[in-house]
Amino acid sequence: MSVANSDGIGLTKPRAIFFGTPEFAVPCLLALNEIANILLVVCQPDRPAGRGMKLTPPPVKVAAQELSLAVEQPTKLRPPAFAEHLRALNADVAVVVAYGRILPNAVLSAPRLGCVNVHASLLPKYRGAAPIVWAIVHGEHETGVSLMHMDEGMDTGPELARLSVPIDPNETAGALSERLSELGATLLREALPRFLNGQLQDTPQDHAGATLAPILKKSDGAIDFAKPARAVHDHIRGMSPWPGAYTELEGKRVKLLRSSVVEEGGTRGKPGQVLRADRHGLWVACGSGVLALEELQLEGRKRSTAEQFCAGQRLPTGARFATRRS
Repeated sequence: MSVANSDGIGLTKPRAIFFGTPEFAVPCLLALNEIANILLVVCQPDRPAGRGMKLTPPPVKVAAQELSLAVEQPTKLRPPAFAEHLRALNADVAVVVAYGRILPNAVLSAPRLGCVNVHASLLPKYRGAAPIVWAIVHGEHETGVSLMHMDEGMDTGPELARLSVPIDPNETAGALSERLSELGATLLREALPRFLNGQLQDTPQDHAGATLAPILKKSDGAIDFAKPARAVHDHIRGMSPWPGAYTELEGKRVKLLRSSVVEEGGTRGKPGQVLRADRHGLWVACGSGVLALEELQLEGRKRSTAEQFCAGQRLPTGARFATRRS
């Protein structure tokens, strides 16, 4: 166990377990390695990836091996033997960051002080698997990271600490994820020693104010041009890089990679109707307002700027991108 000095920071490193899988979790792993003795890193199994579907280790496993840390990749968490194995490590705490599975109570209670989670939202908003994406899609102006004392619910445990940041109006989910990943590491460095030394109190979440951030499906990328231009723009940037926003033009799928809002209000045409298609831009009518599509990718083609797209794709008067009503 850590012994606190006058600043509440341990003079000896606490014993910790780390649960995490994707790239988002790597900065937190590195931060934890600075302030704790990591006994074990737990991540999901290797998965096929790439064109050749080669079995590929998750980013957290790669980072852990570079640090010469022990790694385990269990396929099941509920068998009693796994929780008993964790208890035998005599860890002070487990840190969970985007692990990707719900932890059963036996695992949550295995470390002396339980498990804490770095979650990429300001709880209780956006509980679930994709908080960054849905915060952008819903037009939020602010988000952040929360350190939560875990229970068996889906991100329902009491909060210990948080850090907040503004969301840029043109920021993609990919760019925001990188920022929040580093912010989570900062939060962990600042708050975990204080938690371990009893200086942070559990603050129950306001469950009445909770919103959900469900796991993404490919179909979530479908664009509804009947919505206001700002909402369509938010959807496009929220779906970047995955699953990617898309629509159809004359029966062919078109990925929408980058956009900007030309007009916020008013009605200039039917939703999805092309209002301008030349070297100066590709403008599309929305339910209200006008959206500029700045970078696109037609099915079977390379990604292109609006100017390149218009030069290579004939857009007759009245052409419309398909709109999907949600």
